[in-house]
Amino acid sequence: MTDLIHSLSHTLADSPSAVSTLLTSTVIVAVAEIGDKTQLLSLLLTLRFRNKPAIVMGILLATLLNHALSAWLGVWLEQSLQQWADDHHIEWILAAGFALMALWVLIPDKEDDETNTHEAWGAFLATCALFFVAEIGDKTQVATVLLGAEYSSVFWVTAGTTLGMLAANIPVIYFGERLMRRMPLHLARYLTSALFLILAVSVIWAG
Repeated sequence: MTDLIHSLSHTLADSPSAVSTLLTSTVIVAVAEIGDKTQLLSLLLTLRFRNKPAIVMGILLATLLNHALSAWLGVWLEQSLQQWADDHHIEWILAAGFALMALWVLIPDKEDDETNTHEAWGAFLATCALFFVAEIGDKTQVATVLLGAEYSSVFWVTAGTTLGMLAANIPVIYFGERLMRRMPLHLARYLTSALFLILAVSVIWAG
C-alpha cells in the first residue's frame, strides 16, 4: 500500500496537470449528466431492479469501457491533427468543439425506455449493456473525446469522467424520484454550457 501511494504521489508530482485534468473532467461530466438520458436511465433501472450495488457496478464498468475508448480517440485525433495542422489551428478546432458542446447541452435529452428488453439479464448486465449503448454519441461521450484531445491523457480523463458519471448517478440510484424532481435541470444545463464556453475560451487564451 505504501508503495502504491508513493507511486501515485510521484505520478502526480511529475504531471502537474494531472489534478486539473481529473477535476475538470469530473466537474464537466457530473454537471452535464444532470437531466441527461443516462441519469433518467439510472432512475428507471432503480425502479425495475432492487439490487442497487449491482446497478452502480454496471454503470462503473460501462463508463470505464466507453470513456476509455472515447478518451483514447480524443488523444489519437489530437495527435493525428498535428500531422497536417499546426498547434494554432488545433486550438481553434478544439475551441469550436467545446463551443458546439456548449450549445448542444442546452437541448434537453429524450428518455429512451429500453429496460424491458434487457430485464432478463439481471441488474448488473442490463445496466452495463444499456449504459454502454446509451453513451454512444451522447453528450458526455463527445465531451470525453474533446477532453482527451485537450489534455492528451487517457487515464486522467477517463478517471475524471467516470467519477463524474458516478457522482451524478449514484444519488439518483439511492434517492430516486424525489431527488430528480428537486434537481434544477434548466440551471444545470446553463451551468454546463457555461463550463464548456469557459473551456473553449481557455483553449484559445492558453495558445
